[in-house]
Amino acid sequence: MENTHLPTLPTLLTLPPPFLMDFDFLPKLPKSDLDDRTFKDLVEECILRIPRYCPEWTNYNPGDPGITMVELFAWLTDQMMLRFNQVPRRNFVVFLEMLGIRLLAAAPAKTELTFYLSATLPKTYEIPAGTEVATLRTETVEAVVFSTDDPLLIGKPKISHFLTGLIDETEPKILRDRLTNMWTQSQDGSWEGRAQPIFAESPEVGNCFYLVFNPDEPIAGNVLAVKLRGESASSTGINPDSPPRRWEAWNGQYWQQILLQESDDGTRGFSFSDGSQLGMNTVGEADVVLHLPRAFPITYFGSYQGRWVRCVYDRQINGNSRYTASPQLLGIQVRSIGGTVSASHCTLVRDEVLGISDGNPGQKFQLQNTSILPRQEGEYILVLPPAGLPEIWQEVNDFADSKANDKHYTIDSVTGEVQFGFLIREPAQIRSQVELRSKVQVSGVNTLQLQDALQAVTEMERQYGAIPPKGSQIRMVAYRTGGGQQGNVQRDTLRIPKTAIPYVERVTNHIPARNGADAESLDNAVMRVPSILRTRDRAVTPEDFETLALQAGRGAVARVYCPRRMNDKTNRGVVDLLVVPQANIEGVNRGEGIHPSEFMLNPALQQHILSYLDERRLLGIEVRLSEPKYVGVSVQAEVGLEPEYNNLQVQQTIIQSLQIALYRFLNPLTGGIDGKGWQFGASLYTSDIISLFQKTTGVRFLGAILLFELHQHDSGWTRSLATGGTINPGEFGLICSWSDHQLRSNHAITVI
Repeated sequence: MENTHLPTLPTLLTLPPPFLMDFDFLPKLPKSDLDDRTFKDLVEECILRIPRYCPEWTNYNPGDPGITMVELFAWLTDQMMLRFNQVPRRNFVVFLEMLGIRLLAAAPAKTELTFYLSATLPKTYEIPAGTEVATLRTETVEAVVFSTDDPLLIGKPKISHFLTGLIDETEPKILRDRLTNMWTQSQDGSWEGRAQPIFAESPEVGNCFYLVFNPDEPIAGNVLAVKLRGESASSTGINPDSPPRRWEAWNGQYWQQILLQESDDGTRGFSFSDGSQLGMNTVGEADVVLHLPRAFPITYFGSYQGRWVRCVYDRQINGNSRYTASPQLLGIQVRSIGGTVSASHCTLVRDEVLGISDGNPGQKFQLQNTSILPRQEGEYILVLPPAGLPEIWQEVNDFADSKANDKHYTIDSVTGEVQFGFLIREPAQIRSQVELRSKVQVSGVNTLQLQDALQAVTEMERQYGAIPPKGSQIRMVAYRTGGGQQGNVQRDTLRIPKTAIPYVERVTNHIPARNGADAESLDNAVMRVPSILRTRDRAVTPEDFETLALQAGRGAVARVYCPRRMNDKTNRGVVDLLVVPQANIEGVNRGEGIHPSEFMLNPALQQHILSYLDERRLLGIEVRLSEPKYVGVSVQAEVGLEPEYNNLQVQQTIIQSLQIALYRFLNPLTGGIDGKGWQFGASLYTSDIISLFQKTTGVRFLGAILLFELHQHDSGWTRSLATGGTINPGEFGLICSWSDHQLRSNHAITVI
């Protein structure tokens, strides 16, 4: 019986099993198969057995249905041997577990929440840690909840010194006291008296005045309303809508900007003018709202002690606004109207009962939530024995060093599984058995005694970690759940308090949340193993520093580059790391790009990375972190489309797709040829833009392409035409792009 229409299977059924992982990153060492027979060998072996078991079968052509069945079963056997000869994904995961590799839990996004009071309070007010604020919940999007990390104290600020200086020094030395014998203080803490100039008689850039606050009041992170009283100064020559001054506070390292937006200055640059009183000599008063830094230490400058705020006569970018005469103040009063505190994307769970111990080793309990964040102080398991005092148990990474009486437990941060100590029965050492047999042969022992002695050493039991007594209640005192990329919310979106907060009128986040990351996938863990085995948690080579810095800032750091200068005579003993923090890439998909300010390396993250590397670096090595030099790119291009795309709506769609492609390509995180971020020090050429546009459907030809580069200076960003059609960001610079119509940094594409 023949069927010439049936296809043969060798070419159809040759795909590997879908669950096998191909580890291309591993070295290709020669491997010996446990069974080296191929599909062809199996078919030939079956055909050779046909005459023995079925002599009536004489047609061995490939079109015979019997041969088709032989090939089918040969293929199934070949697939089983493929599984048999390779290490499946499951076994590889077991190897990772034996190495102690755990999947990293989700990292929570971080931001700052600012609470505004409904009224001035008579004494210091505290907003407790763990206060929850969420985004607006809609029918399709769940609310994202953030919790405050620390208590927020809103104090009662008092001005102890009002000083002026001629130069805006980092550490002011020559200061003039404006309060002594000139102003008097009222019971409400306000100062007033005769008019006092805040700058020199002929104001010059750098003139400034200082407000020094009483060090006894906890006002770090507070929002202050500084009420200033003075004469309307329409003759000072400034533009009240853009006055040449800046408000700063000393955070212990540098003078930090504290005026959030221009509208927060009700004095309009000390002119006390609302536009309707020009030319009138009237006395006015208005508030300047200042957001003090959360790090606001007590500092000595000169002979004065306190917390320092200053206002500096600054040079205006356009140069058209300047003070022709110093503004005069008649009084100052200050009050706290709110405060700012750090917050994390998490929900705090308190006093959760896990279950009752049955007294057996290796017990496991499940928390009600998954994605458990790293435990902080006050987050632990409490064991309540049936008859005894509550016991605080200690969390460990594993039970390798745990003894039988150690009250240890482990928590899987990804799944929320809690495990207590387990029991292992180990075979006795061969040496003990040999010694016992030798003693028997020398001293002479009967067979029954020998069997009893061998049985005594046949098994050994070892307990790793204590077991909660039977009947004990297992209780998790507190833990936090959350994290993930969904926590990277935009600014001014966290506005809904989960519970009523007394005296708080409103709350918001003035900066976007950053550094949220999802839990690590198994594929990422597999890729992480070689670097762990290579570095062994020690930083020696440049690659080691890069790997460990990424581990330290996991979720918060996207890229790290260590310039190969370790053998440079001028930089011996110094390791420089260029760090690119993680940022929200949603702006790329919206055609807006990512502004370089999103890649700022904040002091908290910098200190965390340095502390992590300090424990792993070689003795005598200094580690320095810095940001790459970001060079902006703006592209102006002309494109010609295929005739069938001669439709206004379709053309707009193509232009938008080209702009999104540019923002994605010219980006430190998603840019470059491989889409893994623009390479450090790599130049941009016009040919790169041409190659990118040619990949877009509908583009037939290209016209003129112009590249503009943007560089940051003290006064802001400047835009200029790139010479030679090339933009070189420097040896360790990075290309980036973002949309800013005022700066003209956006990409302009015209259809021709």
